[in-house]
Order: sequence, then structure tokens, then C-alpha cells
Amino acid sequence: MRILLVDDEKKITTVLKAYLQQEGFQVSTAINGLVAITMFKENPYDLLILDLMLPGMSGTEICREVRKISSVPIIMLTAKVEEEDRIEGLSIGADDYITKPFSPREVVARVRAVLRRVNNETTPLADVISYDNGLTIDNIQYEIKLHDQEISLTPTEFKILGALAKHPGRVLSRGQLVEIVQGHNFEGDDRVIDAHIKKIRQKIEITPSEPKIILTVYGMGYKFNPNAGG
Repeated sequence: MRILLVDDEKKITTVLKAYLQQEGFQVSTAINGLVAITMFKENPYDLLILDLMLPGMSGTEICREVRKISSVPIIMLTAKVEEEDRIEGLSIGADDYITKPFSPREVVARVRAVLRRVNNETTPLADVISYDNGLTIDNIQYEIKLHDQEISLTPTEFKILGALAKHPGRVLSRGQLVEIVQGHNFEGDDRVIDAHIKKIRQKIEITPSEPKIILTVYGMGYKFNPNAGG
């Protein structure tokens, strides 16, 4: 799982990065908003940790810019304690708010909690659900049908397709899909997801090279299109 940590206090970034890496997260850091936005657009991240008070471009402004292009989870860090500031951060799309001073262990716990919540926040899939694109997912028999024709998927492929279908229209990064399929302790390359997606497309897309059901969002991940036919 990849995290972008944005804070201009070197001591904070050094300590938090060490704690998060110890827990298995891959952590990149930025000291200001312009660098952070550039890094975010060029690399896929599973979660952002933003300091509210940054030079030049505030955490609030970064949050607004990120929300224009992504639903990635965001945790805000701030020395402000006023309720209005916390409400503003949450209202523009932050998923959690941590007030300084804080324990690094608390931040790690909040990161895990936010990731769990995001991965499970939607209503569970029904036993059998059909989509406008002709796909039917049977979560009891673990069967997939496309236009009433049964499609054979491996257990991993079924989990990936099910995770994307559970969040229609929402981008899921490779890291998020790896955690859903393999769990947080997975130590391999998360680009293994690309190989699974390719195989799924070969089975459910009419033209796998021009997919209509599982769409690639470059630099971000994949999303499920419940409307367009395969």
C-alpha cells in the first residue's frame, strides 16, 4: 500500500515514515502542496496524509484539488483544535482528522482504520446481482455470467472483479485490490494485479484490447463500468 505524506516539518515526516514503513507501507514524502500535487498525478497512492498548514498551498487546497480527480482516502494533520476547522476539512472530502501533537502509533492505527472503512463502506453485494452491461455475479455459487453465458474465473479473478463491481464507477488502485485479494501482509509486486485484470478482460470483454467493463484510469488504477456492454 502506497502512502503520500505531506508535511513541511522534517521531524514529523521522518518519524511517521519510519513507523509506517515498519508496518509494511510504502511511503513517499513531500514538503509543500505543489510538489504533492505533482507526485500524486504521476504516481498511484492508496492514501494521503496532509498537514493542514503548509507553505504556499494549504492542506485544504490540496484536498480540494485531489478530490477533483480521485476518491483516495485523505487524513488531515493539524495543530488547530477549533471545531470549525475540523468540520471544514471533513466537508471538503477528508476521511479523518488528527490533531497535533499525536502519537505515531495513533496515526498508524488511523491509517489502518480508514483503509478498512473505505474498502468496506459500500452496501454488501446481494446474493445475485445483474448489471446493465450484461454481467451477472452470483456470490453464493461464485459464478459469473455474461449475457447468460457462464464465465470461468479463478478465485483471485473472482475477488478482483467482485471488489471492482462492489464500487461501481470508483477507482481502486492496485494496492487496494492487492489488500482486498491478498491481505495487508502481501509482499510481492502489486503490478501482479495488471496480469489478473488482463485475464479477466480476456474472459468478459468482447474486445479485450478496448475494454468497456473494466476501465483503466492511468496512473490511478481500475474502475468497473456497470453500464457499457462487454
